[in-house]
Amino acid sequence: MAGYRKLGRPSDQRRAMLRNLVTSFLEHGKITTTGTRAKETQSIAEKMISLGKRGDLHARRQALAYITKEDVVKKLFDEIAPKYAERNGGYTRIMKVAPRRGDAAEVVVLELV
Repeated sequence: MAGYRKLGRPSDQRRAMLRNLVTSFLEHGKITTTGTRAKETQSIAEKMISLGKRGDLHARRQALAYITKEDVVKKLFDEIAPKYAERNGGYTRIMKVAPRRGDAAEVVVLELV
């Protein structure tokens, strides 16, 4: 199939979950989640960092439309994006951790490079 993973949720819940994951990831710089959620979060977070690298008003408003906290957008544009000014993509890393105890789901750590 094309485009995205459904993650076993209705579209509104999936969109809200991914917005919260991206916001938490950019706020803390690292999150622990399942593998498929991390892959979806990674693609969206890299797009947000690319918006931060553009740095204009339109990019800031696009980021504010997706990220749920204004202080995280300020951190993205002032601290995170300037670190990757000379880098062309590949701002995040996924590292596998042990399987989750209850259902043996693949648990990973998603972090900024």
